[in-house]
Amino acid sequence: MGRYEIATVVDAWFALDGGAMFGIVPRPLWEKKLAPDARNRIRLAARCLVAIDRDARRVILVDDGLGDKWDAKRSDIYGIDRSAGGLDAGLARLGLSREDVTDVLLTHLHFDHAGGTTRRGRDGRLELSFPRATYHLQRRSWLWAHAPSDRDAGSFLPDDFALLQHSNHLHLIDGDASPFPDVDLILSEGHTVGQQLPRFRGEGTHLVYCGDIIPTHAHLRPSWVMGYDLFPVTTVEEKKVLLAEVLEDEGVLVFEHDPLMAGCRLREEEGQPVFHEAVEL
Repeated sequence: MGRYEIATVVDAWFALDGGAMFGIVPRPLWEKKLAPDARNRIRLAARCLVAIDRDARRVILVDDGLGDKWDAKRSDIYGIDRSAGGLDAGLARLGLSREDVTDVLLTHLHFDHAGGTTRRGRDGRLELSFPRATYHLQRRSWLWAHAPSDRDAGSFLPDDFALLQHSNHLHLIDGDASPFPDVDLILSEGHTVGQQLPRFRGEGTHLVYCGDIIPTHAHLRPSWVMGYDLFPVTTVEEKKVLLAEVLEDEGVLVFEHDPLMAGCRLREEEGQPVFHEAVEL
């Protein structure tokens, strides 16, 4: 996509309650798209995006997955499956290591998006997982994670991001920005406060990483939003704009949580953008 070589890496598989993932959508409808297990959970990916700009010697990692700080009880609750090999294996397939990552762009600080920001070192202490990287985050998202509402407090685990507080690796962004050449940020306020979605621009087209505004292909309908969303009506309107822009540019949507595909292209049907074809990255 333009100056960037783009690939995706699955840090881990996990599972969340299907009803929570689809909000008010009845189960007989959503289970046709993503079938639940015996505990009513649907399988999801913690999919990160890697964008390589070789001319600038820059490696951008968008979100860093669940991480590996999970105990047995919580691993069972969330059905965590690390058979994908994790970020290290995924980066290695691209000829990269953690030390090559120059920038980590975090959409927001929920545990399934920023859990890999820290890890346990050999001495058992927490350390930043990407020692050479700058971590980019919206300031409002950072502040919200430190004082969340009762509704979403369980989505933030301080061990994931506390080390950034006094490091020189944190870059807080205020609103619209273009942190890298040919990359702009779409601010999204429906799911959580200050979510930022990177859009990589090419010649007459673009690729957008959907974060939690469109977590899977089953969420393409604007009205199919998650029960986790703080402001679901806002999510609906944001999705309409994002889908229209992707359709106009013949762009690509990348799904952070889809268990079946990395992304897709759209087509127009009866004046509405709908799924056209899967895209693997």
